[in-house]
Amino acid sequence: MTTTLPLLALLAATSFAAGFIDSLVGGGGLINIPMLFTALPKEIPATLFGTNKFASFFGTSSAAWRYARRVDMPWSTTLVATAGAFACSYLGAMAVAWLPRELLRPLILVLLVASAVYTFRRKDFGVTHAPRPMGPREYAYALALGGVIGFYDGFFGPGTGSFLIFLFIRVFGFDFLHASASAKIVNLATNLAAIAYFIPNRFFLVDAAITMALFNIAGAVVGTQLAFRRGSGFVRQVFLVMVCVLIVKFALDTF
Repeated sequence: MTTTLPLLALLAATSFAAGFIDSLVGGGGLINIPMLFTALPKEIPATLFGTNKFASFFGTSSAAWRYARRVDMPWSTTLVATAGAFACSYLGAMAVAWLPRELLRPLILVLLVASAVYTFRRKDFGVTHAPRPMGPREYAYALALGGVIGFYDGFFGPGTGSFLIFLFIRVFGFDFLHASASAKIVNLATNLAAIAYFIPNRFFLVDAAITMALFNIAGAVVGTQLAFRRGSGFVRQVFLVMVCVLIVKFALDTF
């Protein structure tokens, strides 16, 4: 299908919004994927997912780089989680062939509701950055966290960034700003694992992917700048809004 100039403009605007939201709390795919399926109904799903992953990879790279420059990154925890995520993301993509995705919807809905309730009730949750000392147990937790979330992202995907942020805060004592920064690094690895499959197999639309990538980067720049200026309290508010949006979406899809 030919991507016309008006269509590219629509995808550019959508990708900017996705990059903005994703740079803060994840969830950019909830914006890009529906638009791609609506705007390009004749394309096969793999091509649309590949186009989105290409754009997301560059937007996430921009956000990760900006966070790494401005935030004192907890690299030891983040890199261990990233290694687990990269390895298991590919396994998750392979599992799509034999495990129905619909089985996950009720479980994910329950987890999202639990995350929202916990965050709403704990007013101080993610406000203070007090990382726990890293030892063998904490490294094992980081590897397991990355592996489980990486598998989920490769297999299903929606809400990956939000789950990462919640777990980095709950398990390792990060604040929302540091958790979001770490989530970007992990998400970068899962995106890389995905495009390692999509791009060689030509499951992407070149003009749409490049246009969306450029505007995804622009959205990520604006989003990270806002995160630096407003701090963890602002990121917490956006996180709660995004989790509520995810809950509504999963509830509608499930019931």
